[in-house]
Amino acid sequence: MPATSPEAPTAQPTIEEDRLTGAVPQRLIQHGGLGGAAPRLAAALADAASAQEAELIVARHARALWREAIRRLREGDGDDRPLYWARLALAQEVRAWRPAFGTGTGTGVDTGIDTATLLAALERGSRGMEGNLLPAGPDRLRVVVTGFDPFRLESDIRRSNPSGAAVLALHGTVVRTACGRSAHIEAVVLPVRWRDFTDGVVESALRPYLEPGPRQVDLFMTISQGRRGFFDLERHNAGWRGEGTDNTMATAPGPVPPAASGRDDGAVHAEPGPPWTVTTLPHRRLTAEPTGLYPVRDNTTVTELPPGATEPVTRADGPTPGSAARAGGGGDYLSNEVAYRATLLRDRLAPGLPGGHLHTPVLEFAEENASEGSARFTDTVLVTGRMDITAQVRALLSLAAGAGPGAAEG
Repeated sequence: MPATSPEAPTAQPTIEEDRLTGAVPQRLIQHGGLGGAAPRLAAALADAASAQEAELIVARHARALWREAIRRLREGDGDDRPLYWARLALAQEVRAWRPAFGTGTGTGVDTGIDTATLLAALERGSRGMEGNLLPAGPDRLRVVVTGFDPFRLESDIRRSNPSGAAVLALHGTVVRTACGRSAHIEAVVLPVRWRDFTDGVVESALRPYLEPGPRQVDLFMTISQGRRGFFDLERHNAGWRGEGTDNTMATAPGPVPPAASGRDDGAVHAEPGPPWTVTTLPHRRLTAEPTGLYPVRDNTTVTELPPGATEPVTRADGPTPGSAARAGGGGDYLSNEVAYRATLLRDRLAPGLPGGHLHTPVLEFAEENASEGSARFTDTVLVTGRMDITAQVRALLSLAAGAGPGAAEG
């Protein structure tokens, strides 16, 4: 699997890591029972005798963080935020580490350490991106889901992401489907960073699940937080990035760039992708049957630049032939891009495989805690909303996976 480099290697904290100094991130790490993760990594790295050993140490602690965060999330209130903040604390330890070994003297000491390699190992292990471990065989249904880190933290440091919470709760679980078969689920949590998407994080994470073989999934679903009060099944995905800022406050407007892992040989896929991709989830079934508290909408809206036009227009019934994409039903942010990249990869590796994007309702605090100034990082309204959304995502996956072979709908 190609390594991705989420940040340029530096001993200086990133914008995301800078936010760790606040009281809320530290309280959330403790709230999730992950306060010992960063000190344990620092102690282990202090004993590393080589660059190779250091990489193994980081990978091991990253996987341990992933497992421990999921265990505590299930035993607690389903909170996705402790994993996000604890991962950043581990990244700070990696950047701050100064090896005791090396060759040469003074400023010429060569330790062989590549900070980017260590950070990539941390990202993979703590996000569930280490390959397809689903059970093989024709008697099993296999599902992979992706969610996101919290985002828009510059406006409220307390934000949680229901997509991340849902997929963490579902990772490693088995759900019974309407067809009587069991569906085994694995999950990946993606960063909210344009650079990682350009570097191929989506393709690197999902390729092992979509490529043909005994562990190829029967269904995939990319998930993100959407609008208040309902779920949206996004019918069309746009090959276009808007001007939204990511968790590092970076922007990257323009066409979705080719990914480094877009070709079967792993090289850069230089040709631009199509303007649009479409869902193959059984959207009619998922919107017709009740699955929980929230209504589920079949969203066919897009924003396009029609042939010969100079101004974008919004259409309620999908794109017109020959139009240029400006926003899918899910907008022009990373939620749209994960759906675009995943379905484009599907079309190259497994045409017709059921898959697409689901937008969840928005998580909200109780009215008295709506402002960050309340100093409350959780309350019963937030927890109940998170649990309700997670339960409905589970029901939707069970319904979609149980639709059976050939149930994909265009």
